[in-house]
Amino acid sequence: MAFSVFYLLFSALFLLPFSAATLHSTTALFRPQLLSDPPQNDAPTAYFEVTKPIPLPKTKPCSYLLLEHDFGYTYGHPPVLANYTPPSNCPSQKFSKIVLEWTATCKGRQFDRIFGVWLGGVEVLRSCSAEPRASGIVWTVKKDITRYNSLLMSNQILAVYLGNLIDSTYTGVYHAKIKIHFYPEEGLSLSMKKSGNLFDSAADLIIPISRNLPLNDGLWFEVENSTDFESKEFKIPGNAYRAVLEVYVSFHENDEFWYGNPPNEYIFANNLTGLPGNGPFREVVVSLDDKVVGAVWPFTVIYTGGVNPLLWRPITGIGSFDLPSYDIEVTPFLGSLLDGNTHKVGFSVTNALNVWYIDANLHLWLDFKSDKTEGSLEKYISQPLSFSLISNFSGFDGSFLTKANRHITYTGWVKSSYGMITTEATQGFNFTNFMVMGNEGNLQIINQTIDFNDKVLAKMKSSVSSLKSDKKFIFTMYSDNVIHSNHSYSSIANLTLGFNEKRTKTSDSGQFFSSLVNLQNGQGSMLVKGSTVVSGLGNTQQVYHYIDDSFCYLRNISSSNYTILYDNESYDCKKRTRSQLHLQPVRRASLASHIVEKGAV
Repeated sequence: MAFSVFYLLFSALFLLPFSAATLHSTTALFRPQLLSDPPQNDAPTAYFEVTKPIPLPKTKPCSYLLLEHDFGYTYGHPPVLANYTPPSNCPSQKFSKIVLEWTATCKGRQFDRIFGVWLGGVEVLRSCSAEPRASGIVWTVKKDITRYNSLLMSNQILAVYLGNLIDSTYTGVYHAKIKIHFYPEEGLSLSMKKSGNLFDSAADLIIPISRNLPLNDGLWFEVENSTDFESKEFKIPGNAYRAVLEVYVSFHENDEFWYGNPPNEYIFANNLTGLPGNGPFREVVVSLDDKVVGAVWPFTVIYTGGVNPLLWRPITGIGSFDLPSYDIEVTPFLGSLLDGNTHKVGFSVTNALNVWYIDANLHLWLDFKSDKTEGSLEKYISQPLSFSLISNFSGFDGSFLTKANRHITYTGWVKSSYGMITTEATQGFNFTNFMVMGNEGNLQIINQTIDFNDKVLAKMKSSVSSLKSDKKFIFTMYSDNVIHSNHSYSSIANLTLGFNEKRTKTSDSGQFFSSLVNLQNGQGSMLVKGSTVVSGLGNTQQVYHYIDDSFCYLRNISSSNYTILYDNESYDCKKRTRSQLHLQPVRRASLASHIVEKGAV
């Protein structure tokens, strides 16, 4: 019985069109398609990801359209290219905020598709498309891209890749527009010279760590398995004094739902051929000249067709419309990079199955008063990954406790016209995944947390700056399946998805603090025949609470099968108590609820 349901869930991948097996956001914990929609009017449904509004200055933006394109049969074709030139119609060429806006419409039936936007090979947005309905959908993503200011001030090639397939069944064409909005400064620029904080300025140069044009898909590297290693060579100017590597990561095909993959010993013991395995732990390892300089333990983004598509209509999953990137401070390694030679950034993924899409942007701060800076790595400690697995199963039922942790720290100095700057960077990770298989393998419960502590301390002769971030990624899921006699099955999936972060930035001029609690609960059920959802229900509740020294935003929202049940938004939320931020726990997953409630504040 258990073999039958796993075969149904995971072999469904190979019953779908070629796009489902290869287009990066289509696999199975599972990957169904809706057969019909609830009653609807002729107006397109607006999909959205809940996030805080971008704080904007009062100045009038200089806005223009970068690209307008219809993504139809684009899989395996080169990215769409366009020439980008800096704005010439603005009264000022200094901008305090720059916003990228993606808007797309689609009508018919289609899978969700991963896509990327690059400028000069630098990725500025990675996102997942929404799945359409017969009357059409529309969605907009607005992203603050001010950190790419130096890139945006020179001519570039814009590249957009959204691989899509059209046939008699999957008819949805994605009609997309990309705009950019430049907001001129209204006050003092937050430069290093004026604020005294090393972490307040945008980089002077950004070097792409991505694949080169021309090519026939996205500019990201493809990591296919646990031994695959992808790399890119680069050179930096001789006057750099700070360096940050920004890494983009997304996971697809057999690893789209890596956090639910059982250990290989369970798969072998039960002869579950074709079931994605390697356990539920994944780690993106980043190296510089073959020396480990950092890691990414990714957030569990669920794309818009994942688990139960009705959960993400119209409220999409956390991070699905604007996938997060991850910063790694590599300033202490500048001493070895300033020699004028070519160096190499490399990527691998622990326990990976196909496929992971990874690239990076190297942000560099330059000393324009000097032709040459110098530096040295003083301390480097990269502890080996600590990993443990406790398995207790008989047949198709049992439990698995997976734990992992890693600690990386290094210190180096750079000498420039600003003086001697000593930088210490630290990354600390802890991972726990408790997985239960029951009901002859038809039931799965997952309780996972990832704790990530990141700290950068920069010391100058007369000042000290620091940036500290504490993150907790939470994922819990209860899923059960009942096989029917007519080649169909009923699926129940309840989940909680959470992202909590506290950031503290300090300097001689003061301290800045921010806190984010972003939690989703979802309850879904579906009747699936073949790989198609015949009927189903999806309910989603979300609380988003952000607060810093000068801004506060709270949104409490709920939906059910395309309908918004309530949507409460407030900018006056500082006095709300912690208890008001809790969502109701996911039903039938008491351990999952317990973990979420402990980690939510």
